[in-house]
Amino acid sequence: MNIPSREELGKILKDSKKIAVVGLSDNKDRTSYLVSEAMQKAGYEIIPVNPNVKEVLGVPAVASLTDIKEHVDIVNVFRRSEHLVDVAKEFLEIDADVFWSQLGVVNQEAYDLLAAEGYKPVMDRCIKVEHALTK
Repeated sequence: MNIPSREELGKILKDSKKIAVVGLSDNKDRTSYLVSEAMQKAGYEIIPVNPNVKEVLGVPAVASLTDIKEHVDIVNVFRRSEHLVDVAKEFLEIDADVFWSQLGVVNQEAYDLLAAEGYKPVMDRCIKVEHALTK
């Protein structure tokens, strides 16, 4: 698994504006909420992707990535590793640039699927931490 360097991650974050967050919870104590709130406050547009919530951070949620009709810069995934292959398949159906799974979320099959399509997935990295370290 070849994860982009910190320099490359910084460029991705500087060039990006819209982040679809798969598994974003409306529970303010959950990591997905805290990280997404920080990214929203840093100026990123957040699109919650969770079929079990109506809205998060003041933004209406969508049930799946395929419900998003606009361009997405980053798909940030807060789901368990065993769900990454399904999320990767959905990612390939939409207009998105970067697949990014959070700290501790890794799946070689999903990585290989995305890499075979020309993507350079980011796995096992916290987007909030990388943003803080590269801005």
